[in-house]
Amino acid sequence: MDPFLFTVYHVDDYPADPSGGRMEFLTPGDGQDFDPSKPYRMYHGDDVPGFPQHPHRGFETITATIRGLVDHADSTGNAGRYGEGDVQWMTAGKGIVHCEMFPLVNADKPNSIQFFQIWLNLPKRNKMVDPSFAMFWAGDVPEWTSSDGLSTVTVWAGDYFLEDKVKNNKPPPDSWASNPENDVAVLRVVVKPGGKMVLPKANRGEQGVNRTMYLVEGLDGITVDGKIVKEKVCMTLDATKDVTLELHNDADTPTEFLVLQGRPIDEPVVQHGPFVMNTQNEIRQAFFDYRKTQFGGWPWERDDMIFPQDKGRFALIDGMESSPEDSVEEKKGSIDEL
Repeated sequence: MDPFLFTVYHVDDYPADPSGGRMEFLTPGDGQDFDPSKPYRMYHGDDVPGFPQHPHRGFETITATIRGLVDHADSTGNAGRYGEGDVQWMTAGKGIVHCEMFPLVNADKPNSIQFFQIWLNLPKRNKMVDPSFAMFWAGDVPEWTSSDGLSTVTVWAGDYFLEDKVKNNKPPPDSWASNPENDVAVLRVVVKPGGKMVLPKANRGEQGVNRTMYLVEGLDGITVDGKIVKEKVCMTLDATKDVTLELHNDADTPTEFLVLQGRPIDEPVVQHGPFVMNTQNEIRQAFFDYRKTQFGGWPWERDDMIFPQDKGRFALIDGMESSPEDSVEEKKGSIDEL
């Protein structure tokens, strides 16, 4: 639903690395492995599961992780290994090539992974901006917990469930989410058995904000504004009203939701594969430009670029490398200065 284009929820229970440190499977995939009935998928990967280099233009990707690790590399020279609650926000803009791989980093335990990738559209005026890349480490991602500890909300984007004096991470400057008037929110809501909470109405709901809520885990029958929901569904909510969520004490597992919200861009959307523009002519131009320029070319040694097994989480942005530890130290320094 506008301004969002696409959402995919990845849950893959990859085994421990069987390759002696190469972080690969011993039997290659077929490059088209998307079978939802399997415990894990190779996707477009051969030896390493994931998505080898591919282009994008005209929108943004928000990759919000819960567990596991993702290796990213792109045509601008930016790169990273992130996961375990980190959020990567990439503006494709006028064109970028990137890969997203799921290396088998752990040799002594499974390499399970769980995350969302969300495509957020760009308005026409920003579809041809320069690509950009931002990393928000898990320690900097706000999380609200109810007083009884039975409900939590992870605030991947938006001005919701924030404690006093807590500000959320700023979206990239060209993002539709960068303007508070657009009221964009991306929330992970988890309600444990016996939990009850209220999802507040949108800050600017009266201005025509769209809000959807996906039930992604837990089918024990959660009550959503008095109605029992027992299946994975996408619910369109009235953004002008609060929504009460309550899970009965006898439930076996928590119920998890993804909430997506924002004022619609309200422009024509023409999509062909990895390109999202406003007209068919712009789509044809995107293919022409990609064939001619490769959106800057691929500077990495392999199409499914992965990083050393002992490399921790990091982000390489415009030649500067950071890590979650750097972020924690900066926060400590800010507190000490106050």
